[in-house]
Amino acid sequence: MDAPSIDASFVLALLSGIALAAACGLRAFLPLLALGLAARFGVIGLRPGVAWLGSAHALWALGLATAIEIAGDKIPIVDHALDVAGTVVRPAAAWLGAFALFAAWPAPWAQIAAVVVGSCALGVHALKAHARIGSSALTLGSANPLVSLVEDALAFAATAIALFAPFVVLGLAMLVAWIVLRGARRDSRRSPC
Repeated sequence: MDAPSIDASFVLALLSGIALAAACGLRAFLPLLALGLAARFGVIGLRPGVAWLGSAHALWALGLATAIEIAGDKIPIVDHALDVAGTVVRPAAAWLGAFALFAAWPAPWAQIAAVVVGSCALGVHALKAHARIGSSALTLGSANPLVSLVEDALAFAATAIALFAPFVVLGLAMLVAWIVLRGARRDSRRSPC
């Protein structure tokens, strides 16, 4: 089991996988639909075992699933049911999407990395579900369709970044790290100890 050689394509695939997994944490099927369309039109290459994502049957199924998920998420109560199902579906979709992107990675590294990156979707999903519960409690669900539209836009943006500008993920990660470190320093200065 040789470790994969780390080059630019390796890093770009990893960054794409992270962004796609984050998008799957918001919408399970939209990122997979976009991934399949990108493969179908030759924008990206997928791992041979999951090249079926670009097939006509898969694209129709993913398109229907995307439409149902997006429409259902606008309906109070249905949105919470989708979040419950999403606890399993979204990390699985993230694993599949990340694995498909790791086309040049040897086994078992592609599978291992896809599991790790796919777990990112569970974290995003947990944050989303927590925010949705807060929105429901504050507005009795009336703001949930608006919150859902914002989630749609974020999922679309993260998917676009994953497919067309994965290097942006690195910049965003550095920005988040800087904000966290700055906040930690500020908190340490305030503590009386």
